[in-house]
Amino acid sequence: MLHALICKPVSYFTYARRFLHSSTAPLIKETGLYGFEHLKAPKGFQRMVDDAIERSDELVKYIAGMPSPPEIIKAMDEVSDTVCTVIDSAELCRHTHPDRDFVDEASKATLRMNEYIHHLNSNPSLYHAVIKAEQNPHMLSEEAQRAAHYLRIDLEKGGIHLSAEKLDRVNQLNMEVVQLCRKFNENIITDPGQVDIFPASRIPKKLHHLTKTIYRPSSVASQKSAGTDCNLKERGLRLVTEPDALCSILQLASDAEVRKLAYIGGNSSPRANLVVLDKLLDARHEFSEIMGCNSYSEFALKENMASSPEVVMSFLHDMSKMVRPKAEEEFKKILEFKRANSGLLVEDLEPWDEPYFTRMMKSSAHSLDYSVVASYFSLPQCIEGLKVLAESLFGVRCHEIPLGPGESWHPDVLKLSLYHPDEGDLGYLYLDLKSRKGKHPICAHFAIRGGRRISETDYQLPIIALVCNFSGPNFASVQLHHSDVETLFHEFGHAVHSLLSRTDYQHFSGTRVVLDFAETPSNLFEYYAWDYRVLRKFAKHNSTGDLIPEKLVESLVGAKKMFAATELQRQVFYTLIDQTLHTLKPSSISNTISIVADLKREHTSWKHVEGTHWHTRFSHLVTYGAGYYSYLYAKCFAATIWQKTCQEDPLSLDTGSALRSKLLQHGGAKDPAIILNDLVGNCATRNQNGGIVPDVTSLAMEMKLLD
Repeated sequence: MLHALICKPVSYFTYARRFLHSSTAPLIKETGLYGFEHLKAPKGFQRMVDDAIERSDELVKYIAGMPSPPEIIKAMDEVSDTVCTVIDSAELCRHTHPDRDFVDEASKATLRMNEYIHHLNSNPSLYHAVIKAEQNPHMLSEEAQRAAHYLRIDLEKGGIHLSAEKLDRVNQLNMEVVQLCRKFNENIITDPGQVDIFPASRIPKKLHHLTKTIYRPSSVASQKSAGTDCNLKERGLRLVTEPDALCSILQLASDAEVRKLAYIGGNSSPRANLVVLDKLLDARHEFSEIMGCNSYSEFALKENMASSPEVVMSFLHDMSKMVRPKAEEEFKKILEFKRANSGLLVEDLEPWDEPYFTRMMKSSAHSLDYSVVASYFSLPQCIEGLKVLAESLFGVRCHEIPLGPGESWHPDVLKLSLYHPDEGDLGYLYLDLKSRKGKHPICAHFAIRGGRRISETDYQLPIIALVCNFSGPNFASVQLHHSDVETLFHEFGHAVHSLLSRTDYQHFSGTRVVLDFAETPSNLFEYYAWDYRVLRKFAKHNSTGDLIPEKLVESLVGAKKMFAATELQRQVFYTLIDQTLHTLKPSSISNTISIVADLKREHTSWKHVEGTHWHTRFSHLVTYGAGYYSYLYAKCFAATIWQKTCQEDPLSLDTGSALRSKLLQHGGAKDPAIILNDLVGNCATRNQNGGIVPDVTSLAMEMKLLD
């Protein structure tokens, strides 16, 4: 199925990390959105769709004539490139453009192109041509052989090899799944939940900006004590429990009842997604059965390193057992701290206690003032940090270049070119990092255009966009929490993967790798956000200009390590939810709430709160679909790469050369196990029951989980 391999969404943290390309270089003269001439106006998306379909039809006709195997693969790759030009541009526009007309036209373009992709996926001429190419490997390069294999597999994932009746049902289910996924994510945005707190004084003043003032009639007792005025009203605050606001309340509100109300309100919305998720799981399971699989998880994992749900579940249970003792030790420390600081007879910890008390414990143990930390990470300085990384590691300069009239979608957008003194321009990077009204609340990497070899001398340079939502009154005054810095570096890891890959086919450009390898570079780059040798290169106080003190960084690292096992255990739990729901048959999933509650009791020390259903706002269930385990894979791989390749001298050109030549430049054109073996030796992976799992030794050593 071309759509799956070309434009499969990955997650809301990394949504659209596989999206690619265009065919025109960025221009300084008057142009359209992203440098596309057609996009000078919203209706230009219609023209883009028309042109893409016309060109793709020409290529399909050429492929149907059965040219040589190399020409088949090259033409198929151009079809992919042409289709993605529209879809990727439209997806970026839908998530970021402040003009509603542009957003609406982008949405229409996406729907039209999805319909066309279904037409491509059911074209037997394409399927037969790809089979011909795959059956003549002696005529293909190694990368072309790999492309032929994955093109065939992807077309078969769309059901092209099935009977007409089954194919028709598969197409119906695919459209149903797309609609349900979109509905699930829309519900998260439109119904984030809310809670009303009376009186307003129960919420700290520093959090009032997250709330809206409301009133209710005063209680009878209050009215009597105030006199005979029955029009007295009590002032309260309404908190919309979207994730960032909920996180702030849980961390900073000292009133336990306020935290409880916020926790329950935030984790019992959107209720409509309980039904949406049931329908989605049913549709995915029926689809997988038609495709000859026992579960959707089996279908989704076949071509990944893991290869089967059994391998993943075995890996997850091993991780759960490994982290449990340390996580339980951390749980007891939080409970003891609560008892010592509450002044009451405390019997147990509640889920809404964890963010509040762990923040207090970190601040107390390491003398951390998070507002002081943020003063060293203004957004302009953090962008300088990205430039430092690129130049130190890869010898490339990130030049800010002017945007042509019409090219940008907002005045806050910056554009960088990556320039190497010997190789010239390597690619282009848009940065849209500040929050604004109407902007989708995501942190994501969009590959507007993927790299590919056009001829012996010409290479199509990649164009990437990084989108984040850092808040502040204006661009220069935005100050990042250190967790935001980590997020920015994570996304930059995806960007350099896309910008520095040099593959013959856009099919394998950058992050277009098997799913359980895709997050490895991004997780690796998170390490750079914690290393003092890196931070001292750019982290400066916004008033004094002083470099960040080493002791402050040591405190940050120490605070991070305090509850690292609890955080890892949480990721294992989330992954088990995803894997379990996509492995069980619908007849076994009578109640997703009870399944999630049982997993929480079995794999964590924390209780499930009746009436809550946190998983209905867990967008990774729809965007990853049995693939969320890839974050844990990446965490293990990144720990090994950091320790074996980067830790000794993280900013050296030698380190960067190894990362670029052995990891980043290959994109998906090479088997990930071979890439890892070339980079760090045979200590990154191990074989298990016919699949590949990460070696956990480096991560376990880093977190002190081994005896």
